[in-house]
Amino acid sequence: MKAFAKRNSDKTIRLFFIGLSIAIFGMFSYNAFAKTTAEIDADANQTLKRFYKEVNGAKELTSSAKALLVMSGVTKAGFVVGGTYGQGALQIGGKTVGYYNLIGGSAGFTFGAEQMDIIIAFMTEEALNQFKNIDGWEAGVTANVVVIDVGGGKRLDTTSLKDAVVAFVFDAKGLIVDVSLKGAKFTKIKD
Repeated sequence: MKAFAKRNSDKTIRLFFIGLSIAIFGMFSYNAFAKTTAEIDADANQTLKRFYKEVNGAKELTSSAKALLVMSGVTKAGFVVGGTYGQGALQIGGKTVGYYNLIGGSAGFTFGAEQMDIIIAFMTEEALNQFKNIDGWEAGVTANVVVIDVGGGKRLDTTSLKDAVVAFVFDAKGLIVDVSLKGAKFTKIKD
């Protein structure tokens, strides 16, 4: 009888977390259709301006990048089971060439919510082509992504960056402080 009660209790807990996950991702999917391309472009341009203003050496780095994926206002939220969602623009030479969304999930000790801006610099043509040609490009799985800490007015050392894909997470506001992008999946937004 105790074994039966324990199995039912475990099922109830799993169902609770599955329901919570659906609610979190449902909240994010509502936002998936809330932004127009003009809004995404405006957000991306504001994020880049803030990045250049707040991070010493940012302009030098981005001028040598083949492309930038600018994800503004990425939301990460969770209670044990978490989710991440955002939309952004892929820019080459300062012009948008495509729109992407970011979806990620996590399990473990997660509690709270935060918003952050993410800029991913593709430093080689090979890395950029891989990103553009793989539907569901996954950070840390499809390609190694080096996350650079740019907090506290640090200066970027552009001479020592040799990685093909470099990410910057900044302007984090909220209760979760986690700059890991591992497992974040980026997918092109279809017209």
